[in-house]
Amino acid sequence: MKAIVTYEDDDEPVVIEKPRPVPADGEALVRTLRVGVDGTDHEVIAGGHGETPDGDDHMVLGHEAVGVVADANDTPFEEGDVVVPTVRRPPNGANEYFARGEPDMAPDGRYHERGIVGAHGFMAEYFTSPAEFLVEVPPEIAEWGFLVEPASITEKAIEHAYASRSAFHWGPESALVLGNGSLGLLTLAMLDDGFDRRYCLGRRERPDPTIDLIESIGATYVDSNETAVDEVPDAHEPMDFVYEATGYAPHAFETIEALAPNGVGALLGVPGDWSFEVDGGRLHREFVLHNKALVGSVNSGYEHFEAAVDSIAALEESFLEDLVTGIHGLDEFEAAFADDDTTIKTAVEFVAYEER
Repeated sequence: MKAIVTYEDDDEPVVIEKPRPVPADGEALVRTLRVGVDGTDHEVIAGGHGETPDGDDHMVLGHEAVGVVADANDTPFEEGDVVVPTVRRPPNGANEYFARGEPDMAPDGRYHERGIVGAHGFMAEYFTSPAEFLVEVPPEIAEWGFLVEPASITEKAIEHAYASRSAFHWGPESALVLGNGSLGLLTLAMLDDGFDRRYCLGRRERPDPTIDLIESIGATYVDSNETAVDEVPDAHEPMDFVYEATGYAPHAFETIEALAPNGVGALLGVPGDWSFEVDGGRLHREFVLHNKALVGSVNSGYEHFEAAVDSIAALEESFLEDLVTGIHGLDEFEAAFADDDTTIKTAVEFVAYEER
């Protein structure tokens, strides 16, 4: 079978031949439909993130996948079921985080992440997975199933934000998403159900397809070249919820001042080492005197994938069509990894659902 991989000493993905995997007991064989490409894939290719599986000199890429069960192999699934795989796996047998059903809360060294850390990903014609790590998807949204994984990241972040406010009545109305990449835009659309007013901050200038998409769903674009995060309350309004998806380290501290009293910010970006000055006393007072909170969130659990399936199904197809700017076959897979001003979200298609 064909697979898209990255080698340890190369910075470009390539297609190679690998044996079709054989499912072990408790595993299903899945024929891959589509696999999304995101910033983490680019970081893995560049060597700045991740780790190849032990004994291999390459990594099969891809962690945002959707496929069709080709061999149920005595699992609860049936051949033809559309499924999405979760990402984390136990590294060497189960540990307490996996035993509790909380792999997303495991610290470094207590998990592998398929296509990222220590385990091959899903960007191949077939993959296998234990049934417990497969989430069923309605056939009606099979073509958008690769968006379930990134949506699950947001489901977890929102859940943790609400949990941090669970000690009192919290009725958020305003939300600010930092970053107009594909995850930020997907999150902005998902927030339509619970927030009256939505904003998205980015660095792009008009004309730009992401700004058009933001405004098409009734949200307000905030140009960070004109308005910094901590200036948003004066330019617009204080925010009950801030979702940071930029990896720009100063935003974590600016978020504190952008929050309304009792507000909460969820941090998802992962910056490199970065030293800069902040007014620690002022920020400390903001936390204490205005009951504010910041939560960090990474990865997601099975229940977040299930919630994400419902969220993707609820989104307007016109939004999804504008968000996904390129679906590329194996013969042009390089285009899925290209990055220009017109690219928002791309995926590699191994086989179309109706052609399976």
